[in-house]
Formats: sequence, structure tokens, C-alpha cells
Amino acid sequence: MEGALIVLIPVSVVIVAAVVGILWWAARHGQFDDMEGPAHAILMDDDKAAGPGAEHVAADRLASPNDTDPAQKSR
Repeated sequence: MEGALIVLIPVSVVIVAAVVGILWWAARHGQFDDMEGPAHAILMDDDKAAGPGAEHVAADRLASPNDTDPAQKSR
């Protein structure tokens, strides 16, 4: 039993030191700077469509009336 503790305690100390080192490196290199930005960015509506002529697609979408809006249908 004592022989196992002689091996397990240094191994656990090395593992803890490695985890602390990895977390320290991540904090120093900005891995935890903006945790909510990417989560909110996915919810933002992007008016730009991919590909050539994307500006025209976005402009046409803004210029055409919204068919699902009842206020637009009554006009």
C-alpha cells in the first residue's frame, strides 16, 4: 500500500501542475477574454448574403414589403 502512494502522489502532483500550467497559458493568451461574444454573434441578423451581388440581394430585401406583416397588407 505504501509503495502505491509513493508513485501516486508524485503522479497526481505532476497532473495538477500540468493543469495549472495549461490554464495559466490559456489565460495569458486571451482564451477567456470574450466568452459571450460568439454566442451573441450567432443571433445577430446579417444583412449581407454570401457571393457576388450580395449588396443587391440585401437592398431588394429591404425595398420589398414584408408579406407576413398585417400592417403592410392593409396598405
